[in-house]
Amino acid sequence: MAADLRQFDVVVLGAGAAGLMCAATAGQRGRRVALLEHNGQVGRKILISGGGRCNFTNLHCGPQNFISENMHFAKSALALYQPRHFIELVERYGIPWHEKTLGQLFCDGSSRAIVEMLLAECALAAEMRGCVELVLNASGIQVERTAAGGFRVMCSAGEFAACVVVVATGGLSIAPMGATGLAYELARQFGLGVIAPGAALVPMVLGGDEAGWMELAGVAAGVAVSAGGMEFREKMLVTHRGLSGPAVLQASSYWRPGEDLILDFAPGVELLKAMKEPGARRDPGALKLALSDVLPKRLAGFLAEACAPASWGNAALEECERRLHRYRLHPVGTEGFAKAEVTAGGVDTQGLLARTMEARAAPGLYFIGEAVDVTGWLGGFNFQWAWASGVAAGRAV
Repeated sequence: MAADLRQFDVVVLGAGAAGLMCAATAGQRGRRVALLEHNGQVGRKILISGGGRCNFTNLHCGPQNFISENMHFAKSALALYQPRHFIELVERYGIPWHEKTLGQLFCDGSSRAIVEMLLAECALAAEMRGCVELVLNASGIQVERTAAGGFRVMCSAGEFAACVVVVATGGLSIAPMGATGLAYELARQFGLGVIAPGAALVPMVLGGDEAGWMELAGVAAGVAVSAGGMEFREKMLVTHRGLSGPAVLQASSYWRPGEDLILDFAPGVELLKAMKEPGARRDPGALKLALSDVLPKRLAGFLAEACAPASWGNAALEECERRLHRYRLHPVGTEGFAKAEVTAGGVDTQGLLARTMEARAAPGLYFIGEAVDVTGWLGGFNFQWAWASGVAAGRAV
């Protein structure tokens, strides 16, 4: 063996959420782990998540909160490592946290506490006769099989040999932070399929006849947004390019080009009930006032014009009401990977073992985290998949 070829039990590619968790788990099992990161800093997406407070899991996490070509694949890993397990870890390190809406858990302080916790977990490997050696700025990564059946990993930081390689390099989301398609290249190299990657949890872009919506930039409202047969009731935010906010980001993962985005501006509320009362005022001004009782004034004024009835009889008002609960928009696209929080698609789960994340066609090669065709909803679900898949692989290697 060449003198400059360093020998480890496991090489983990990518020091994000999944990679750090996998390395710590394997290291604490006595494995000698090389953790290679092509950036100069670990956990960059952890640091920026949740507005800098890291939405690290969700109390209600289950397989139903994920999108995949194989909806059953994530069940094993998610059952093995649940939100309560990560909460126990967070509390062991004395990191204060709080619950926001819909089971979302955040750090009280900086998300840096989560990164420092994971690094501390990696350092604990030394007490178990293992080790996790972190190698930063490891660019130009290449992986090849050795004659003995193991792997040789070559990069700018040197050459590494191991019986196991775990690919935790993520997807294409948040491209400005250095996202690459390395996981997909390695999957294809070793005979695995790749489900076409797409931007998910991403703002929607409007144009054409709907460009007038951008005049409402900055307006936020609680709505229900539907796409692909799914409905999400949360906040919507109008931007200078179209729509964002939790409800729209959630729906974007189910929306497909050419399909409508359906908005309900007041779920469960009859907006025009008072206008249909005998003797009630019925004119554009009354419509605007009725909408202003529930919606922000700028949005109410916009919708009063966009949905104004042709007449003011009960039938016309009822049709106006229906339109306000089934308002159709026609996005021209999304803001793409640059603004996407996660990547949909990825390494085809048909080629992976669900309990371990190991590639069926390439024993010793594992894929975890965002690289895999498992995409969570907004609200801590993708982090829980990172922890769960990282633990699954870390316990198997």
